[in-house]
Amino acid sequence: MRLPAWSVGAAAGVLVAGAVLGAAGGGSGPESSGPALAVRSGDGWVTWWRRDAAPVQWDARAPLAHVVQWHAGASGMDWGELELRGAGEARRTRLIVVRVDPARVRLSVAPAFTERRRWSVRDAESDGSAVLALDAGQFRGSLPWGWVVSGGRELLAPEAAPLAGAVVIDSAGGLRLVRPDSVAAEHARGGAQDAFQSYPMLLQGGGVPPPLREAGTGVDLEHRDARLALGTLADGRVVLALTRFDALGPGLGRVPFGLTTPEMAAVMGAIGCRDAIMLDGGISGQLMLREPDGVARVWPGTRSVPLGVVGRGRE
Repeated sequence: MRLPAWSVGAAAGVLVAGAVLGAAGGGSGPESSGPALAVRSGDGWVTWWRRDAAPVQWDARAPLAHVVQWHAGASGMDWGELELRGAGEARRTRLIVVRVDPARVRLSVAPAFTERRRWSVRDAESDGSAVLALDAGQFRGSLPWGWVVSGGRELLAPEAAPLAGAVVIDSAGGLRLVRPDSVAAEHARGGAQDAFQSYPMLLQGGGVPPPLREAGTGVDLEHRDARLALGTLADGRVVLALTRFDALGPGLGRVPFGLTTPEMAAVMGAIGCRDAIMLDGGISGQLMLREPDGVARVWPGTRSVPLGVVGRGRE
């Protein structure tokens, strides 16, 4: 992705249909009343979000989290998939969701750019100690955009831009999302073991930031792309969510078709996140997780990146 021309869109909300998903909606397709999202439930589809009725605040019901069939990953992780249906090129979208317990999986950045090389999750796949990997942040040419800290050493200074927050990992391994207006203070305070910036923030305390709800405020609300996002749950776990084009089989899953940013914010809220931020998706979006038997499950990107995040078990 490029720097804040903001082709990344915005806003979120939920209308939950059926007994499992909550209230409102009905089983009709998402095209019936403007842009909407439906999830496959049994042999049918349940519409759970509509843009024209998207609330500004998410509660703790986490409707999509209750629909996912969760599978055990390596110690400290579970994961699952959902089939989503949206408008246009998002009509066939697969969602991969991973929940990570930072008390059992230590996360750190992989700053390949310091060695003037590029990184992909395949690098982590070949590292037997890595149980998780994904691309991080946004990128400007051969460098990450904004603040980067690795092993307690600052590699790049913070930058300021609307909705540009930071992912901060402390010396104990706890992960926090820092809001855009607090990044400078966080930087001045010090103490980050690892950190990187990204944009836009999707959720702040369960709320959708105002610039992501209003057209004409410099944010493209219509652009569709493959998406990757990181969020945090109230219990401290980290959520990773990756979308894949799902019309022509896994071989073409990397085609950069998918959700708008308002829709991706809706996904993160519906999984139960209190805070969430977009990472680089499109052809950069990639994810690797290891199963309990050590086998790696990989959703590769089309291009390598200058910065990744790697998780290793603490046991």
